[in-house]
Amino acid sequence: MSKVIALANQKGGTGKTTTTVNLGIGLAAQGKKVLLVDADAQGNLTDSLGFREPDNLPVSLATILTKTMMEEPYEPDEGILHHAEGIDLMPGNIELSAIEVSLVNTMSRETVLCSYINTVKSSYDYVLIDCMPSLGMMTINALASADSVIIPVQAHYLPAKGMTQLLQTITKVRRQINPKLAIDGVLLTMMDNRTNFAKDISFVLRRDYGDKLRVFQTEIPLSIRAAETSAQGKSIYAYDPHGIVSKAYKSFTKEVQDIGEKQRKRQHQADLSR
Repeated sequence: MSKVIALANQKGGTGKTTTTVNLGIGLAAQGKKVLLVDADAQGNLTDSLGFREPDNLPVSLATILTKTMMEEPYEPDEGILHHAEGIDLMPGNIELSAIEVSLVNTMSRETVLCSYINTVKSSYDYVLIDCMPSLGMMTINALASADSVIIPVQAHYLPAKGMTQLLQTITKVRRQINPKLAIDGVLLTMMDNRTNFAKDISFVLRRDYGDKLRVFQTEIPLSIRAAETSAQGKSIYAYDPHGIVSKAYKSFTKEVQDIGEKQRKRQHQADLSR
């Protein structure tokens, strides 16, 4: 059974793309088939996996979504790129900005991405969607497509405070479009453990949200090595396999897998009891 996870936060610079790459490749290292979907017009996910000029790619997510809206046929694997570390990628680029505008006047505009995801997800164990840093139509489409959401949050006061708006959007999508949408948890990123400030943010986040939703035990430390990986087109595991960030992402990947296994067991029991 495939699981679709959106990595979302309307704030930029919270580590969404780095987390998508390292979670995806971490899952692939565990033998899972993984597709990453770059749903951001900036194409950062595509770029950070070594596909250096996303705007020049002949086929991208925008191409497929246009075909979906026009009801034109396409092959399920059309446009999918393969990365040396064992994951597949549906690339994104600047053309998604035009799609965002087109969606406003499209029938079933919230579920265009969902139509595409439904054609490919049977080939994968996990589909991870890297969302735009906004709460626009593409992010709504990602939430409508997903089984669950992971929210990377930088260990600073304002990004943590801005989470309320995202949680309201998730609640609205769950109520109106996608009743099965769950929140897998909040991931603290860029933790500078040398400062009391970062520790205070971690404490406040766990105190204020811990009873409502999971805050992952793993915290991703601040490290220049993590920032350098995107310039190399590699995951942190290939670039700095013994570093603290690599260990943290391994631990985080295990937490995500454990959630997935529990959900699968619950679903299996529910199916049996019907």
